[in-house]
Amino acid sequence: MAEKFVIEGGKKLEGEIEVRGSKNAAGAILAATLLTDKECLIDNLPLISDILNLIDILKEMGAEVEWTSDRQVKIRAGKDVSPEKMDFEKVSKSRVSVLLMGGLLPRFKEFKISRPGGDRIGVRPITTHLQALKGLGVDIEEKGDFYYIKSQGLRAKEIILPEFSVTATENLMMSSVLTEGETIIKGAAQEPQVQDLCKMLQEMGAKIEGTGTHTLKIQGVKTLKGCHHRIMPDLIEAGTFLAIGAGTGTKVKVKNLIPDHLDSFLAKLQELGVEFKKDNNSIEIFGATNLKPGKVQALPYPGFPTDLLPLVVPLLTQAKGKSLIHDPLYDYRFNYIQELRKMGADIEIVDPHRAIVFGPTPLSGVTIESWDIRAGASLVVAGLMAQGQTIIENVEQIDRGYEKIEERLQQIGANIKRV
Repeated sequence: MAEKFVIEGGKKLEGEIEVRGSKNAAGAILAATLLTDKECLIDNLPLISDILNLIDILKEMGAEVEWTSDRQVKIRAGKDVSPEKMDFEKVSKSRVSVLLMGGLLPRFKEFKISRPGGDRIGVRPITTHLQALKGLGVDIEEKGDFYYIKSQGLRAKEIILPEFSVTATENLMMSSVLTEGETIIKGAAQEPQVQDLCKMLQEMGAKIEGTGTHTLKIQGVKTLKGCHHRIMPDLIEAGTFLAIGAGTGTKVKVKNLIPDHLDSFLAKLQELGVEFKKDNNSIEIFGATNLKPGKVQALPYPGFPTDLLPLVVPLLTQAKGKSLIHDPLYDYRFNYIQELRKMGADIEIVDPHRAIVFGPTPLSGVTIESWDIRAGASLVVAGLMAQGQTIIENVEQIDRGYEKIEERLQQIGANIKRV
């Protein structure tokens, strides 16, 4: 039977909560272990379904996998690794599986991979990936639910990406580090998880210039060595806990984060009237009682993260006045708005990318459903802010991005349980 969260809202939260390793960084870093037959030690892994699923895929392909501690895994993708042993059902469960392309291309001239799955937030084609990889000399044919990939040898080239795609940038980077000559990626994504992958590849011996900019220059090397890499903290999880603190807290300290990764998010919270105090690796946030309306637009990094836009909408329902939210990146990301309306929110969807939030409106507990990872997290925020009992169904979507979120929220006083 599907699990649910039951939340008794309206309770003030206080205490400390720690951020786990980044889901979005971990996917690319695990895929990158395929680029060497040497041992890679990966630390600070988030124990969430999408990442555990990817580790299972690597193991079933023939990689040696050994858990050395709760959040540390040793992976050696030796000679026994074969894409023919890939579990296509598991690949189709999450979007992160698309990164296996970049890890496999330098080693295998021919393989097939099923279409990646993931969140139901509208059309998310991987056209940018396919066009970019074709530019490196890869032949890709789409048949049904599979991509058939062939390469007679990758060739270095200047690639101009038509959009700042994080995963397309990561796939290109992994495909290029072992390709003879210089590959230049223009229009590369700058997100912290891309920088974390750059750091790991450099630890393995890759030659990459331009980390953190929109132009990456990669000089191919013949082989890569193993590494010991610690995954960066999850900035989206950090933002989620900060939103919870702002909406329900008296004083909540969010630990193990990198404040610089959240500059745009924190600037927007400040604009909305939220007070906080930054330290080197933590932020103390105070519950906001006089929220102001505002305009929140999702943009590529260093802009406001699209994954954090749903998290501020419950806060905007309590702001006095009219707020505009705008997500130009994905169609149909607003499915969670229908659920917030059931709780009493006054939100008008203007088009697939824009909505107007009118406030303040009291939120009341009802039965609602999580449609994707961040929508589910938004509903957790709303449920904690609402009066009465909120039941959130389909919580396996939330589990894909947050490790035991209910147990960690209980530690700061939240009345939330899994049933």
